Amino acid sequence: MTYKLVNFSAFLSIFLLFSCAEKQEVAAPEAVGPVPTEEQLAWYDMEMNAFIHFTTNTFTDKEWGYGDESPSIFNPTELDVNQWMNTLEKAGFKGVILTAKHHDGFALFPSEFTEHDIANSPYKEGKGDIVKEVAESARAHDLKFGIYLSPWDRNRADYGQDSYVTYYRNQLKEVFENYGPVFEMWFDGANGGDGFYGGADEERKIDKTVYYHWPETLAMVEEIEPNVLFFSDAGPDLRWVGNEEGIGGETNWNTITPDTLYAGQAGITELLKTGSEDGTEWIPAEVNTSIRPGWFYHKAEDSLVRDAENLFQLYFTSVGRGSTLLLNIPPDRRGLFHENDVEALLGFRKILDSVFAVNLAEKASISADSFRGNSASYNAENAIDADPETYFATDDATTTATLEIELKKEEALHYIVLQEYIKLGQRVEKFKVSAWENNAWKEIAQGTTIGHKRILELKGINTTKIKVKITAAKASPLLSNIGLY
Repeated sequence: MTYKLVNFSAFLSIFLLFSCAEKQEVAAPEAVGPVPTEEQLAWYDMEMNAFIHFTTNTFTDKEWGYGDESPSIFNPTELDVNQWMNTLEKAGFKGVILTAKHHDGFALFPSEFTEHDIANSPYKEGKGDIVKEVAESARAHDLKFGIYLSPWDRNRADYGQDSYVTYYRNQLKEVFENYGPVFEMWFDGANGGDGFYGGADEERKIDKTVYYHWPETLAMVEEIEPNVLFFSDAGPDLRWVGNEEGIGGETNWNTITPDTLYAGQAGITELLKTGSEDGTEWIPAEVNTSIRPGWFYHKAEDSLVRDAENLFQLYFTSVGRGSTLLLNIPPDRRGLFHENDVEALLGFRKILDSVFAVNLAEKASISADSFRGNSASYNAENAIDADPETYFATDDATTTATLEIELKKEEALHYIVLQEYIKLGQRVEKFKVSAWENNAWKEIAQGTTIGHKRILELKGINTTKIKVKITAAKASPLLSNIGLY
């Protein structure tokens, strides 16, 4: 009996030792560099937002109004913001940014601080408020609402003086206090030039780096709307991508150093497009373009609307390069999205739904050459489990990785989707994708950055296996999703 008891005790000790070892948690990777805020993370998941340019320019056939337009010309006879929002909802957009005031200074809301507004137009006999209509309809269609209130105003007699900055802030207060919540405040670099300016008809130049007192102005807005994202050429939350063609950088770092973004800098547009691997702030690029050649409606452009296939390609050069797409759709003089625009948008949605209907990786098997601490919390299966909060990771000292996905049967693959776990920073610098063909691996795609989402074409290759190889990273790579379509 003594002999058996001694051996049982030894067995129990060994069992407990191994049990404790199995339960010992492997430490999660530490964040590397700047990381996104909760608001920025939600912005990525929106993927596609709509821009709406609509003002007196719609009726004068101009892109930039001079500021001398009479409010009496603004008279949409069939305006229906629900038609706008119905279309956007069906097309899969998640937010809408309305141009509440463009450079001409005409306000689409009744403003206490100017006569150059919708209250002095024939629309609804001066009782209309399009900002209110859009904000309410957007929320009814589960779309987030944002605004663009142009800092430049070619109508104001005091533009260039301190009193105008007070006026601009007063209108920002009106918009944010009366129509919130507002998810994004959009403003651009068009500041100063020729204009009406209350009858002066002259050119005015301002130093846009100091004139608006941006730190104080944005702090005022943030006090009203703490969760707002500020977009401008240099952020502070979202940056311009450097072009208006809808093309994000194939190399696209979400980080950038803001004080490197100044007017006249050589290579500034390329820097905005690619970001900086060693940037000090997380300021992702927003990819903006219009469904038409212009930003406002022009009848002459009815035949020049981007078609569904073109919009699908824009998705790849924006969302598919780790950014979001901000697509402008301008209402016509009736106050409706034109039939050609609507047809293109809904056709675009059909293509997206068809292409990404079935993720073949979800029912595949996957393996990796190594994973963090040999812990199931970080193994390769986390990259195909459809859970964005789990991820594959390597040990801290390992900055390369190879993952192989084996399908149930041979499939024709057209696209691969890769996503990093960016809550802990952006890491991947270079990667390759190979397919198993004729009993050998054949490289079929490669790239640099991944970020929130990277989509690459695989051109319909028939295969049973795909290999993703991270060949360089600034720290241990973290992949939250691999999709095959």
